[in-house]
Amino acid sequence: MADVEEVEMKRSLTLTGVTVNAMALIAPGAFLWTTFQVQAAQSAGGKSTAGEMWTGLLFALVLAFLTAYSYSELARIYPDAGAGSSYYFAEAALLDKEKAQHRKLARFMKLTVGWISHLYYWIYPGIMVAFGGILVSYIYTTITNGKTLGYPALALVAIIFAFLCGYIAYRGVSGSTTAAIAVNVIQISTLVAFGIVAILFRLNHPHLGTYMQPNAGHILVPHNVLFVLYQSTIAILLLVGFESVTALGAEALRPEKDIRRGILLSLLIQGGICYLFEYFAANFAISDVTNAASGSGASAIAGGYPSAGASGAPIADMLKVFGDRMLGHTGTTLALIMAFTVLLALIGTTLACLNTGVRITYVMGRDKEMPGILGLLHGKYATPHGGIWILTGLSALLGIYGVHNVDNLTQITLASNTGTFLVYGLSCLIAIIAFASRHDRHLFKHFFVPGLGLLMNISELLGIIYLSIKAGGTTQTDTVKALIVVVLWIVLGLIWVLGNPRMRGTKLFHQPPPSEGKLAIPKPETILPEEAPTEAPAEA
Repeated sequence: MADVEEVEMKRSLTLTGVTVNAMALIAPGAFLWTTFQVQAAQSAGGKSTAGEMWTGLLFALVLAFLTAYSYSELARIYPDAGAGSSYYFAEAALLDKEKAQHRKLARFMKLTVGWISHLYYWIYPGIMVAFGGILVSYIYTTITNGKTLGYPALALVAIIFAFLCGYIAYRGVSGSTTAAIAVNVIQISTLVAFGIVAILFRLNHPHLGTYMQPNAGHILVPHNVLFVLYQSTIAILLLVGFESVTALGAEALRPEKDIRRGILLSLLIQGGICYLFEYFAANFAISDVTNAASGSGASAIAGGYPSAGASGAPIADMLKVFGDRMLGHTGTTLALIMAFTVLLALIGTTLACLNTGVRITYVMGRDKEMPGILGLLHGKYATPHGGIWILTGLSALLGIYGVHNVDNLTQITLASNTGTFLVYGLSCLIAIIAFASRHDRHLFKHFFVPGLGLLMNISELLGIIYLSIKAGGTTQTDTVKALIVVVLWIVLGLIWVLGNPRMRGTKLFHQPPPSEGKLAIPKPETILPEEAPTEAPAEA
């Protein structure tokens, strides 16, 4: 192996590569299957909010675009961020200031953003591993006509799932990109097919049972603003990941252009097109026939949204009815086919998480703000292999914990989501700071948009915490445990910073001179495709 200190990340990602890596993380095919149950089950004041599922998603999409635009503008003015993403942006925005009191905050801000980012980037792949284990369990039970996998088997599935994704990530981002392209093609094709079948089913069976939505227009128009906000607290969680491509700046051929475009394109394609279409179709078709009533007496559950909220796989329930009534009794086969495509989507999402999650960690390691092993690149594959394998092991452990029961999965999900909203909110704030003293600042684009994004991200976070604690029972307990994890991580960060050897001689509120550069991120060599000219483009 070559000397890891001399190895640099290689520029190989085109706009397509950048975009599909973010699209794999958003993964609408996976989240329709995994979250529709939670959305259908949500209630407020004893009343179901499921009827505002589509409008809640639209509201969340607006919030996501506000945040995405802030990230894209930061990527535009800081194309040298490399793998640093929001960690780099936080420091650069303050080091660019003329006043010493602003530059003094640069190190504190970058450490705050970098450390909190790990709540999101290092827990999220573990959640995907747990989802993968649960889905494998569903497939096994369906194929074997009711047999179930025991917990030891589920734990083994989680381990295999995590290390399979870890190995692909270890071999390099190019292989991961190829996998992401294949996964995106498969899942989008499946979603289009599902949406068309769902719509045709409703049109061909207009009087079959009672549909939850009276007509198509009823889905698209909000009827209760409070319920829209409630639904948006779940829907926003489906859209996270668009910012992940900012961590691929060191591997993009044209980071100054393609990172910005990739952020917005991935959110537009997966969120603005795929999600809105599939959720419209699912809500258009759901009825007390597609999702039948169950139980009797005091334990009776009504059909439609109540049944979907009580089912472990409501989309599969719908597909079974579609196939059996419209496509020659192929319902179970269709459900299994979609389940396999969702499994592929989860692999792609986990892979994207592992790829992007360690990039900021790698930069912090190179910057001596984290253990040095995390800042090393593999001599052959030019990947931060130490971080990848550590994150893979952590993801396996979190997956084992999450597949045990729904409470465990809820706890790690809430902890990760807290980190997500904090990082998103801070990034919107950083965008305001970065453009405050620039000559090209624009009141609407650089103050109103990120300001509204900051407000909405913090409001959504507080809303999720409030709703979860207000629900009482195990949901309240799970929320408290998740918040304890967040607090412990922040305390651990303070202990690490205060005990970090780099602190000897460098204050947390360090006041660098105006000439001091930004992060010491190594500039990767430009590796162009074989058919490209031998000289790198001028903007690279």
